[in-house]
Amino acid sequence: MVKCACVAAALLLACGLATARFGSALQQPAVTTRDGSLVTLNRYVREPTPDIVLVGSSVTWRLKEEYFSLPGVRNLALAGGSPVTGLEIVAGQARLPRVVLIETNILSREADRALTEKFSGGARGDALLRPVRTAVAAYETWNHAAPDADQARAEHDRLLSQPPDTFDNKIYLDRAREQMNDGDPTAPARANVVRIRRVIDDLQRRGSQVFLMHVPFAPEIEDTRLVRTTRAIVDEAFPDRALWLPVEPPMGELRWADGVHLDERSALIVVRAMESMLAARDGTRR
Repeated sequence: MVKCACVAAALLLACGLATARFGSALQQPAVTTRDGSLVTLNRYVREPTPDIVLVGSSVTWRLKEEYFSLPGVRNLALAGGSPVTGLEIVAGQARLPRVVLIETNILSREADRALTEKFSGGARGDALLRPVRTAVAAYETWNHAAPDADQARAEHDRLLSQPPDTFDNKIYLDRAREQMNDGDPTAPARANVVRIRRVIDDLQRRGSQVFLMHVPFAPEIEDTRLVRTTRAIVDEAFPDRALWLPVEPPMGELRWADGVHLDERSALIVVRAMESMLAARDGTRR
């Protein structure tokens, strides 16, 4: 027992010294769905403050960082989560991004208090080196390096040159409509709007530009109770159109394979529409 305790203590000490010496620059691999959120947020609090941050639900999560041509973009949208979670984590850091984009599509979910507390105030997700997971992370980083920016851009241009997908998503669209017509989002949406207003005031006071945005849904989804009610509440709370970033891509080019979330080509189209509006608002210049 004494030998085991000594070996364990020595390993913990070695891990602690390695963390102090080398830090945790390698991204630890995700093991569970919640790990995916932790990976995103660990990366945000560990790396230099980005220029532009997106917060939202799975609707915005589909707008991948690599789709943006602008440098310094971080997407903190959480699949299955609330935009308030990411927004409060951003506000909880000592340094803020220059631009914060807030998705308003889904406001019927409560913020994840555990994540907010864990990652606010500059907290770090992993305080101690994990030898096995770090070795796996090193292997993954070496074996699956990030694509070259020029190659990624060429691939995106190739995808955009293709016609929209002809996949028939009616069964998924009908299912999504049924779910989004069920229940009343009024109470949680109003509560989240109050919290968003409070955080926006704080971010603006501290020097960040903040824009609200609505990611386009299919027309059938836009007409559901959840979306109509949420939009009415948000429009009433934020009537100043200068606070909004209009996202107006060619709707005929967009597709939603599962009825709600944009497919890859459509997400690229939406991202480029967003970048055009940011440029028009002077939101991409220092």
